[in-house]
Amino acid sequence: MKEIHGREFPGELPAALKEESLTIRVFPDPILKIPATPVERFDDRLASFVDRMRLAMELHDGVGLAAPQVGVSKRIALVSFEGVLYVLINPVLLGQEGEQEGEEGCLSFPGIYAAVKRPASIRVTARDLTGEERLYEPEGFLARAFLHEMDHLDGRLFIEYLSNLKRGMIRKKMYKRAVGEDE
Repeated sequence: MKEIHGREFPGELPAALKEESLTIRVFPDPILKIPATPVERFDDRLASFVDRMRLAMELHDGVGLAAPQVGVSKRIALVSFEGVLYVLINPVLLGQEGEQEGEEGCLSFPGIYAAVKRPASIRVTARDLTGEERLYEPEGFLARAFLHEMDHLDGRLFIEYLSNLKRGMIRKKMYKRAVGEDE
């Protein structure tokens, strides 16, 4: 049973639902390395795009998704955690404390997971869909998810936190996948 947009689907998802979804960009797609530009218009078009991002994130069982991952270089990120959807538009990191280490994966690196060190708690401001500024103070896993998605907005990927050796191995594997040489 899969829940998408609050509806449960017992088997195969309807083709129309899949067609509405945005395509997830996979490394080495160059858009993943380009810093995103700020959102300036808060309108129905933005809300519709965010809704389509949410659909793509849910279809791929993601915890978060950043606009560059669907080919749009705008500072928009989503994080879904414990039933709450966080819409982060033009997020700014105000502060951080502590340190944690945990496993991360990424929809743009399917099947790749690695331990990454990040701050244990953060303070972030971001605009919501109406353009209103919100303050968030996530800790633990939620802080990790926020930072992972915010990194995407700066063109930074989670593999950049890994050793040169591990990062090189992942890049090689992803390049092989891109040309169809991997499994």
